[in-house]
Amino acid sequence: MKAGNDSLKNIEWLVRLMDSQFKIPGTNIRFGLDALIGLIPGMGDLSTFIVSAIMLSTFAKNGASSYVLARMSVNILIDALIGAIPILGDIFDVAFRANEKNLKLMKEHSTQGKHQGSALKVVIPLILFLAVIIGCIIWLSYKFISWLIELF
Repeated sequence: MKAGNDSLKNIEWLVRLMDSQFKIPGTNIRFGLDALIGLIPGMGDLSTFIVSAIMLSTFAKNGASSYVLARMSVNILIDALIGAIPILGDIFDVAFRANEKNLKLMKEHSTQGKHQGSALKVVIPLILFLAVIIGCIIWLSYKFISWLIELF
């Protein structure tokens, strides 16, 4: 990161707190506040999403490429969407650790010069994927409505 070591240390501390601060005794399973706060319906997932967004903003201010920011955003969205599912989402939060993934991306970008370039390498496939999903939902809805009409 372009900013000083204090900025990086603060982000590293926050990432550890959110994703891996605690350990289940007798196992190698680590978890953080993301999984714990996520147990609070609605507000828990929103608050951890906001923390992740603040980290993303910090990375953007410290020189992350648009490609890195796009990949980080996808990690945050996956974490937020699946994390919002009761129980399953909390288990997912323990395994996925979006903030750790994002910190690793930023370190690789700033120290090794990886992940350079445009966000289009992430955004275009994501848009195509979403278009296919939306198309499938529309088609399934049409088939379901057709089935209901035939039924009555």
